[in-house]
Amino acid sequence: MVRKTKEDAELTRERIIDAAREAFLARGVTRTTMEHIAAHAGVTRGAIYWHFSNKTELFHAMRERVFLPLIDRMDDTLLVEGAHDPLTRIENFLSGTIQHLDDCIETRETYEIMMMKCEYVDEFAPVLQQILSNCSGITEKICAAYERAKIKGLLNENQDPTDLAMDTHLFFSGLLHMWVKDTDGTRFRHQATKLIKSHMNLRRKS
Repeated sequence: MVRKTKEDAELTRERIIDAAREAFLARGVTRTTMEHIAAHAGVTRGAIYWHFSNKTELFHAMRERVFLPLIDRMDDTLLVEGAHDPLTRIENFLSGTIQHLDDCIETRETYEIMMMKCEYVDEFAPVLQQILSNCSGITEKICAAYERAKIKGLLNENQDPTDLAMDTHLFFSGLLHMWVKDTDGTRFRHQATKLIKSHMNLRRKS
């Protein structure tokens, strides 16, 4: 019975996160209230507060549900030695992220909320700082891959791994923003993989 109760509680928690994502997407984060989320999830406000102390905590849970698997995949792709050279692994990570956005509606909607439906002010100001901190971690992992590429002689002598990593991160962040906003897929989505390949080819030793 206890195990069943825990399973039910976890299912309710997941349903609340799904409802929050759908409400945030439709109304924007600022205009969404706990009452909106409760009604959408078919639960009481008390049920939400039993799992989440406030809307910010619920936003974090929504974000982490798609971001943590991305971090795991990034570690596997960028940090674990495999059959591909470091530059190809960077390219595979970037292209794989785009492919995952294309395949997974939950991830795609979450990114749309983060990039287009949230104002990072007041109680959400710390969320922006956390996002920036995570970006620094991603840049460090990309830098480590570029450093291995330099050791293998894959880069031109004047190319610095730290500068390349920052450039790649800024390029991909911009691409992600444009990809998410290109809802009809006529400007950026259809050529995202090609743009990533061109970006990485510029790094390869000629």
